[in-house]
Amino acid sequence: MDAGFAYAWLVPALPLLSFAIVGLFIAPRSRQAAGLVATASVLAATVIAVIIAAQYYVAFPSGGDAIIAWSFAWLEYAPGLTATIGVLLDPISVLLLVVVTVVSLLVHIYSLGYMADDPGSGRYFTFLNLFTFSMLGLVVAPNILQMFICWELVGVSSFLLIGYYYQKPSAVAASKKAFIVTRFADVFFLIGILLLGYQGFQVAATVGVPDGMQVFDFLFLTAPSTVGALGDASLLTIAMVLVFIGAAGKSAMFPLHIWLPDAMEGPTPVSALIHAATMVVAGIYLVARLFPAFAGSADALSVAMIVGAFTCLFAAVIACTQNDIKRVLAFSTLSQLGYMMFALGVATLASPLGYAASLFHLFTHAFFKALLFLGAGAVIHAVHSNSIWEMGGLARRMPVTHVTFLIATLAIAGLPPLAGFFSKDLILAAALVNHHPVVFAVGLLVAALTAFYMGRIYIVAFLGKARSDSAEKAHEASPVMLAPLLILAVLSLGAGFIPVTEFVGLPSDSGHDHHGPAWLPYVATAAGLAGLLIAWVIYRRPTEGEAEATGWRVVLQRQFYSNEVYLFVTKRIIFPFVSAPIAWFDRHVVDGAVNLTGNLTRWSGIVLSRLQTGQLQTYATWFVGGVVVIGLLFWWWVR
Repeated sequence: MDAGFAYAWLVPALPLLSFAIVGLFIAPRSRQAAGLVATASVLAATVIAVIIAAQYYVAFPSGGDAIIAWSFAWLEYAPGLTATIGVLLDPISVLLLVVVTVVSLLVHIYSLGYMADDPGSGRYFTFLNLFTFSMLGLVVAPNILQMFICWELVGVSSFLLIGYYYQKPSAVAASKKAFIVTRFADVFFLIGILLLGYQGFQVAATVGVPDGMQVFDFLFLTAPSTVGALGDASLLTIAMVLVFIGAAGKSAMFPLHIWLPDAMEGPTPVSALIHAATMVVAGIYLVARLFPAFAGSADALSVAMIVGAFTCLFAAVIACTQNDIKRVLAFSTLSQLGYMMFALGVATLASPLGYAASLFHLFTHAFFKALLFLGAGAVIHAVHSNSIWEMGGLARRMPVTHVTFLIATLAIAGLPPLAGFFSKDLILAAALVNHHPVVFAVGLLVAALTAFYMGRIYIVAFLGKARSDSAEKAHEASPVMLAPLLILAVLSLGAGFIPVTEFVGLPSDSGHDHHGPAWLPYVATAAGLAGLLIAWVIYRRPTEGEAEATGWRVVLQRQFYSNEVYLFVTKRIIFPFVSAPIAWFDRHVVDGAVNLTGNLTRWSGIVLSRLQTGQLQTYATWFVGGVVVIGLLFWWWVR
């Protein structure tokens, strides 16, 4: 093992150390120092991560064997059942190390300007460090137990950051909603982990566990000998579907999508980090990490494909009518995550194009989606409103933000030669190559819808005349906020030329299947151009009434009433038949037992207090009486 890999543990450790130091010692004293120290720790982690990635790519230019760079046994029950904490380096973990650290660093730098006047920014940077550590710990986890622990820490971090403005009831409600929905999904994930462990022990009893591996290690669970030895295919399918539900909750797949749009209540840089490099991509990473096990069950992959394709279309349609710029981007993320998920669903071990395309799109999407959110943050910071109908004419007043936002818009629309063009086309090619024409048609339609809704918010927000006094007075953001925008713009332009697909294991000489049909790039580009053209025709001269929701727009803006459906189900169905009996048991049995204990203590205290009269005669009487009683008992016992 290269000596440089031995220091890989520093990548997650540095943000964790900073979280403790900043939270306990620096943030209470100086919020400016808290931001600088927190950012410096992520900068150091980013430098180490990039060095490790460069060394790994040089050593394994076309992917390579997994390396356990560091490992520590913290619980040991029996041979083969040891819980370890460690760092696993392989193509996808190295890829995510770079994505998470780079985007997190840029978000930290941007936040130095965005949160400069916020009195609670010390607390903000403390939570941001915890968020970064949690995701990095998840990415490098060598086993599913460490992943689950960090998975839950990601949930805690998001809860703290989404509810950062705890004075706002809407922010508190959004943080609770995100926490509850994802915890609900995690129950299924945990059951899936237990089933995988059960099957793993069965396999271990027959074929054994290779030296240096444990039953819950990813290298064991995804090894061909393990997957091939799992005799009960139906049990494997159940386990993988349960794991997928956990992934769907974290990545906000339908019908567990309802928390993500409300998560916009947190600071905008947090939204960029959640959507681009941390929480929501964790579900995609989980399915990719366990892909050989998923591939052992065609039904489990079909579930991922169907849910991903539906979410992709569902979210794109809703995004076309949203007026809050951050909500448009939130539904855009849902749609792009659907792209990544159905790409994994159409892949197989024999034809892994979808697997490589999904990870490639995760890589490119991180940069242009972070750019979109940070650009939106700069606009909101200047206009003091999230509504695109209170913007307009910002291209002249905010030229740098305008150009960078335009680059991100064209990248997500899939126009060449920007990053989104390469990864999105590869996903569409994967659907065709693996004979899923309906999924391909959905993906192509969503490509046009994506270009339409992104063209809509760009045209309304940046072109035309200012629609409010704030837009009229808007000015460019500070340099510390513009620097991350420029860096992300460069990455959005050039990330598509990085050979990510080869790095994650797709052969560079896979020929025609690697690129799909020759006509595909032209059709996909035409779909993107058509979406932009339609947006231009409709919104180049928007009318005042277009901001109002009428007719079918009401249905779309209310997200097909999905929140109302959840409220109806929980309050009218679940609560009367499930929650109400539990509530009765809690009030009458649990609370009754506690109240009984308190009452007994109070009554005994009342009785005993009567013995404390303060009168010497009473105490002497009790003393003499006690001596007499003890004497009689002693006489009775010895006679």
